[in-house]
Amino acid sequence: MTESYAAGETTTPLLEETIGRNFERTVATWPDREALVEMASGRRWTWRELNHAVDEVARGLIAYGIERGDRVGMWAPNCAEWTITQFATAKIGAVLVNVNPAYRTHEFSYAVNQSGMRLLMAASSFKTSDYRGMVEETKAECPGLERVVYVDTDDWAALVAAGQEQAADVVDRRSHDLGPGDPINIQYTSGTTGFPKGATLSHRNILNNGYFVTELIGFTEEDRLCIPVPFYHCFGMVMANLGCSTHGATMVIPAPGFDPATTLRTVQEERCTAVYGVPTMFIAMQSHPDFASFDLSSLRTGIMAGAVCPVEVMKRCVNEMHMSEVSIAYGMTETSPVSCQTRRDDDLERRTATIGRAAPHVEIKIVDPVTGDTLERGEPGEFCTRGYSVMLGYWEDEEKTREAIDAEGWMHTGDLAVMREDGYCNIVGRIKDMVIRGGENIYPREIEEFLYTHPDVEDVQVVGVPDERYGEELCAWIRIRAGAEPLDSDAVREFATGRLAHYKIPRYVMLVEEFPMTVTGKIRKVQMREESAKALGLVASGGE
Repeated sequence: MTESYAAGETTTPLLEETIGRNFERTVATWPDREALVEMASGRRWTWRELNHAVDEVARGLIAYGIERGDRVGMWAPNCAEWTITQFATAKIGAVLVNVNPAYRTHEFSYAVNQSGMRLLMAASSFKTSDYRGMVEETKAECPGLERVVYVDTDDWAALVAAGQEQAADVVDRRSHDLGPGDPINIQYTSGTTGFPKGATLSHRNILNNGYFVTELIGFTEEDRLCIPVPFYHCFGMVMANLGCSTHGATMVIPAPGFDPATTLRTVQEERCTAVYGVPTMFIAMQSHPDFASFDLSSLRTGIMAGAVCPVEVMKRCVNEMHMSEVSIAYGMTETSPVSCQTRRDDDLERRTATIGRAAPHVEIKIVDPVTGDTLERGEPGEFCTRGYSVMLGYWEDEEKTREAIDAEGWMHTGDLAVMREDGYCNIVGRIKDMVIRGGENIYPREIEEFLYTHPDVEDVQVVGVPDERYGEELCAWIRIRAGAEPLDSDAVREFATGRLAHYKIPRYVMLVEEFPMTVTGKIRKVQMREESAKALGLVASGGE
């Protein structure tokens, strides 16, 4: 038997440059090609025009006192200003802190303080999110946050105007001092300790991941990518934005949030050659009543990630959406994100039954979670990866970094996987209790820590239960304090609304006297999941 170890191709060298330098190289190569399209506003930029807009904002940030290494937050749904800010912060060496648009006050104030954020770029509001109101509400809790720029107000023009006072070459001078290994991005991942951890990524990390992910789907300057996936996540800002900027391809933003009809219309009107999404997005598009009326013949490829793809969905992507070269990708924020990916010429079985094989310049192995020994192919164990893509570490948390990345540089993902004889891998479970709801990774411990703050909750455990629409939903097992009124899901939702992102609020609540325990006193969450599903009459979605 062969060991469960594999390495990706290395024929194409890594990009050893900063995001800003790579961006300017693209601008010089294709100055008049279309770089960015925002459907909601009808605005368009060529690469030359986008570079000008980026430099205006970069000078503005310098005028506002942002130094190399300072943290600048972005709290907004997908918009052109998000993309412009991403490249502007990269050019001046500011560390961009992605704030999930679904965050509420509890999560927002933690991200601001833990990252040491000095300036926040934010939308005023979006759907049910009153960002301005939440910033005001948490102002006293975030003393280090010096300035907020609301990107959909006159604040944006004021930022640009402030930059006009700066020397013309100030951005170039700042950019010249930066290196590929510098930290440039912090993305918060839900933490098993009750608080999110800030995965800190470098220019080298994310520039190369965006480049190689799109190399594997054959991107060139002729491609036009429809981006309905969020920028706050690696899927949007790395695999999409940096995938496009490294190839001179066009970034097309269909809407601030995902809407199936708008996405389909964008592909049709903009003649997009690629579209990204998690499986639920593709299902929503294919299930739309007008799906057959859209002309999707321009499509060639795209990427599906975030969950296993059902076979029928993939068949329809290939046959009805014309995505003959669509790719499956697997990864995590801590690995920039992609470490495994299917190839353009892979058959349907590999695209639906596996997460692909090792990405270029990336090593992967499957190890015994207890001994750390590399297992033989076909045996389930922990998925580990090593290479340029592994994060610098968790922001200001050396202990958690050491727990995740071993002395030899291997990132321990916590996912249980099997490597097949052909080197392709399957994810078969999770060592820890992470719940994946509609592509969002949720760690129950964070939800538990929050629910402990409810005055009537004595103890709580949160598990994932099967859900036909989202794959999994949250179920909270709660022991209430003596004499307290019983809690139900409505009461828990009311308590959490405005303080937790909507997808982290448990859909189900079970009041219990005790939790199932092992003989050594550990909570048996596997048993809890089984009992919850049985009591609630739930069945797993396909493949679970």
